[in-house]
Amino acid sequence: MTLVDPLGRPITQPRRRTRWLRWLAIPVALVLLPVAALVTAFAVTYTTADIDTVGEVDFDRPLTIPPLAESHVDEGTRVFDLTMQQGETDLGRPEPTPTWGVNGSYLGPTLRAERGEQVLVNVHNDLGEESTLHWHGMHLPAAMDGGPHQMVGDGDTVSPTWQVDQPAATLWYHPHPHGETAEHVYRGVAGMFILDDPQEAELPLPRTYGVDDVPVIVQDKKFEGSELDDSDGMFRNNGILGDQVLVNGTPGPYLDVTTELVRLRLLNASNARVYNFHFDDHRRYQLIATDGGLLPRPVELTHLELSPGERAEVVVAVEPGETTVLRSAPSELSGNRFAGADDRLDVLQLRAADHLSPSPPLPDRIADAPTLDPDDVVRTREFRLSGTTINGQDMAMDRTDATVEVDTTERWVVRNADGDPHNFHIHDVQFVVESVDGREPPPELAGWKDTVFMPEGREVELLVRFSDYTDPETPYMFHCHVLRHEDRGMMGQFVVVKPDEQAGDPSHDHHEAHDH
Repeated sequence: MTLVDPLGRPITQPRRRTRWLRWLAIPVALVLLPVAALVTAFAVTYTTADIDTVGEVDFDRPLTIPPLAESHVDEGTRVFDLTMQQGETDLGRPEPTPTWGVNGSYLGPTLRAERGEQVLVNVHNDLGEESTLHWHGMHLPAAMDGGPHQMVGDGDTVSPTWQVDQPAATLWYHPHPHGETAEHVYRGVAGMFILDDPQEAELPLPRTYGVDDVPVIVQDKKFEGSELDDSDGMFRNNGILGDQVLVNGTPGPYLDVTTELVRLRLLNASNARVYNFHFDDHRRYQLIATDGGLLPRPVELTHLELSPGERAEVVVAVEPGETTVLRSAPSELSGNRFAGADDRLDVLQLRAADHLSPSPPLPDRIADAPTLDPDDVVRTREFRLSGTTINGQDMAMDRTDATVEVDTTERWVVRNADGDPHNFHIHDVQFVVESVDGREPPPELAGWKDTVFMPEGREVELLVRFSDYTDPETPYMFHCHVLRHEDRGMMGQFVVVKPDEQAGDPSHDHHEAHDH
């Protein structure tokens, strides 16, 4: 029998089911929408929750000291042999962690050379894929720089060589393949390169490597079981922020201090995290050097922020038998909690012996101040950092963004134009920070720098001198050293040429960094 409505139209069962489903959809929606909102809120909270490891680290392992790299002198050239390789490392997990390293399974040895030496580094790649080694902070020819134009194929060896001609400093080396730097560094390919010179050697500074002069390579990691987790996480525009800190590859590290003063060579080798270094008892320490070498005089501090790639040498005084912890406090310069600005981390415990060897006091003056003169500036360029672009453009391997003349000084004005923290690194040169947000820079920025932190809204003016090396065919890089940003395009290229010399390939200079 067919049912009809008052107008004689047939009424079918599907119509009744559809009407019933429509009425059912209302209470279902009332239930599901709040659930979806709760799930979203949980995801936001979980993926952006502040990390706090203060008081939670056991400090049960002695700090590993990277060995000094072996070398030999061949016809006046100091020769090092380095192999990038795969391996497994005890990083404090239930099982060994698959890692990469140099001459070992994780990180690499510390290279050391004196000013004036000719060095040659045989770099062999045994990673299973192509990579590079870049000499971060080193003044050297562009073809020896180890940037993305100097790739080393799997199974191949390259041998960059150059003369060390810059002041004593704490530099470092790491891979620089375009688009893959973050992954290669995160897996563990990195190490220090310490430069010595006669001026620094005459100063009464702690200088016994591994005793009172200690490398402190700081990295944060995430784990999935025993394996490294390289996922960025939701809302993490800057990349990986880990909840475990390794120092020289050591989890929960402590350093036995046997001298009244200890010199810590701090290197932020993390992919994205900014550290605000301080001690748990708020003791003062002396900053004696930054990226490019010694400051004019020691600067007394309680806190120091280092963005990825930056270095600092600090001298800490300890009393017999005491213990103190190097920590990272919430950032004083950045307010972006999505980039870890509110995190608190325990980093390294110092344990002073009951009897300490005496250390001479630090001198009042330790180096000459940088001497770049603003009156010598021949050109001003502007660099706007936004998203993952510089001046609105992504990195292009076949484009030269700036052509500069050798033996000239330029002013580079760098602005952070978005809400994420960035920083700015220039290959080959050490620059002077002329101003920060229109004001004189603080004393901790009074020395030579190659990387400068750029928190949200910051503007810096840099004086940059280009000297010695010209190559119209081979570019150097400038870029954000937040490695995810660099990989996604926040990088550009410049060549240094002789007067009236034209840049070669890649070099159409159609994106000359904004000038005036």
